Amino acid sequence: MSDKDKLNKDDIINLLPHREPMLLIDELKDIKTLHSATAIVNVKKDSFYVQGHFPENPVMPGVLIVEAFGQAAAALTAQGIDKKEYENKLVFLMSVEKARFRNPVIPDCKLELKIEAIRSHGKVWKYKGEAFVDEKKMADAQWSATIVDRK
Repeated sequence: MSDKDKLNKDDIINLLPHREPMLLIDELKDIKTLHSATAIVNVKKDSFYVQGHFPENPVMPGVLIVEAFGQAAAALTAQGIDKKEYENKLVFLMSVEKARFRNPVIPDCKLELKIEAIRSHGKVWKYKGEAFVDEKKMADAQWSATIVDRK
């Protein structure tokens, strides 16, 4: 894939193995190859998790914010490395550190995830990210992930 400043949902589907309903990110923009990007998650009233979390007071689960961070980082990395390096591979979270949930993410909103690759060592990458709605910080975390063969 060419170096692009922005990836739409179809581009992301071509990079990641995630599919609906677990593909959480809708767009990746402001891409600085293998360094940083901003992911967009459109948190909707009909999102799969809203029905049970919680019916009278819907909130995006914190664990899904962390998952969205991971998906954004995987897309940033896959977009920047040689296609042969990520073909037939999966990216798995190894650790989540310093995750803080500051404000509830309530549908209907646009969640912006500002992520940054801190370092890489072989197939292990470390990232940090902050989540915002209307410029208000909702969450932040650091995490590590690794690229592994699909089998």
